[in-house]
Amino acid sequence: MSSNLHPMLNVAIKAARAAGALINRAALDVEAVRISQKQINDFVTEVDHAAERAIIETLLTAYPGHGILAEESGSEHGAKHSDYVWIIDPLDGTTNFIHGFPVYCVSIAMAFKGKVEHAVVYDPSRNDLFTATRGRGAFLNERRIRVSKRTQLKDCLVSTGFPFRPGDNFKQYMAMMAELMPRTAGLRRPGAAALDLAYVAAGYCDGFFESGLSIWDVAAGSLLVTEAGGLVGNFTGEADFMEQRECLAGSPRIYGQLVGLLGKYSKFAPAGDKAAVRQALANGAADTAMDGAADGLAEDADEAATTHPDSAAEDQQTRPAAAP
Repeated sequence: MSSNLHPMLNVAIKAARAAGALINRAALDVEAVRISQKQINDFVTEVDHAAERAIIETLLTAYPGHGILAEESGSEHGAKHSDYVWIIDPLDGTTNFIHGFPVYCVSIAMAFKGKVEHAVVYDPSRNDLFTATRGRGAFLNERRIRVSKRTQLKDCLVSTGFPFRPGDNFKQYMAMMAELMPRTAGLRRPGAAALDLAYVAAGYCDGFFESGLSIWDVAAGSLLVTEAGGLVGNFTGEADFMEQRECLAGSPRIYGQLVGLLGKYSKFAPAGDKAAVRQALANGAADTAMDGAADGLAEDADEAATTHPDSAAEDQQTRPAAAP
């Protein structure tokens, strides 16, 4: 811990490293980890619970009068009405973790009267520690970080998270990706939103968007982005996004371009934009049906060729021979 850091940030770092040590030990034998399912494709492990307990114990030992908001235990720990609230995701990227895919992290944010003041995102598999304090900048392993300097979307790498819950709007998400794929250098889906935001802060990715996120997914990462010179909001660009379940982040120039493309897909978009999106999705469904019919015709042609080999051979004879 550094004497130059705010005491609360030092305590958050201590808590994140304690959780990270538990996660790294468990990662040595992932198949032995007990797993349960909160809902379809939404998993929690004994490691999530153990890491969360370690974080909460560390935080409340230092600040017993503070509140806690944690992914697995909610607000059952800590003071219920404190202005100081720790927002915790003990293992963001649980699905990656249980498959041995090394993209996951610990996320801890300290909010005072609803505004995030301190943030830690810790990647235990790489020992990468992202930290930020409001007004003091963002850091990776004590080195100052800044968002990317790219200004054109065509040069940019954008990360996202695919929908995976029952009731998620898959068609709309496909439409959003169709907007971006031809306009960017690439889309990525790492699988841990807190780390995605940290990577935007570090300039590894130029932008990020995802819907369905909870406050513990974005609280710490959002401060990293803004302290690194970036912008964070909902899809329409409004800054009060934390509990709106949609998040968009990027360097200022790229953020503006992403809002221009994705704003119409926001649940806060004007009614006219929403209607246009619904119509486009309906037309897309019709196009998909036409594509299916075309595929069916192609399959029929293949079947005819198999059923009537003489016709197929005759057709082959009319084609020019391949060059030797």
